[in-house]
Amino acid sequence: MLLKLLDTHPRRVFALISAICVAMLVFGMYLQHVVGLEPCPMCIVQRYAFILIAVVAAVAAAMAGRRMHVALAGLLVLLAGFGAFVAARQSWLQWYPPEIATCGRDFYGMIENFPLQRAIPMIFKGSGDCTAIDWTFLGGSIANWSFLWFVAFAVLAFWLLLRLSPRKT
Repeated sequence: MLLKLLDTHPRRVFALISAICVAMLVFGMYLQHVVGLEPCPMCIVQRYAFILIAVVAAVAAAMAGRRMHVALAGLLVLLAGFGAFVAARQSWLQWYPPEIATCGRDFYGMIENFPLQRAIPMIFKGSGDCTAIDWTFLGGSIANWSFLWFVAFAVLAFWLLLRLSPRKT
């Protein structure tokens, strides 16, 4: 099945990457708003990376042209690499937590203790503990799974980059 995916048109691969990112973001919102898990600052950064990957991949899926696809695939490699770095760092912090965790304050503590102009930017930084493992699936935390997806996106984008780059004869 993977080989069949790799033989399809690049626009379909870009669309698939975008759709998976959107699905992961929706699942993250479900975990936050329905299950009640508070995202930490590193989780928020990973969300931004998923949003940027989804947007870039959607633009690439909507546009035609080899040069544009090459440029956007290169950008996707960089964005996925950044996301993988943040997710790997968070995974490392979860496996080897520091003695003092300083990832941020809780939502109500920010509202009660800071003026609104300072509290609003702090809200977007997240409030959970970056070292806490609140949810797992098949033994992996959210950061572990995010890392795997970022690596998968980077590999797919790098493969597209190699496939679409002009060949010298």
